[in-house]
Amino acid sequence: MIIQLSSPANHTKVKADMNSLLSEKDTKAVLTILAQELDVQEAQLTLDASLTEDLGADSLTKVEIALALEERFECSIPDEELEKVSTVGNLFEALAELLATRQRPPG
Repeated sequence: MIIQLSSPANHTKVKADMNSLLSEKDTKAVLTILAQELDVQEAQLTLDASLTEDLGADSLTKVEIALALEERFECSIPDEELEKVSTVGNLFEALAELLATRQRPPG
């Protein structure tokens, strides 16, 4: 089953929600990576879309997504974090937390 957004206005709201977690530039980069790796349209990438059930990702695809994100953001996504990710929203939350942790000064 593929999740389609009902209207362009709804897609704008979803992107705004994603932008609250990451910058607009980073949100666009994540959406582009997901669309390419999952072979779907960006409009299908809703926050509650399941990577496996709705978007057809298998474990190899999830690893390929993680590798592409690691390369783009110059970070490392721990396997245990990747295992917790089940939706597009989970992925944005995990990546936002990882990037925020990386940018925090030590102490």
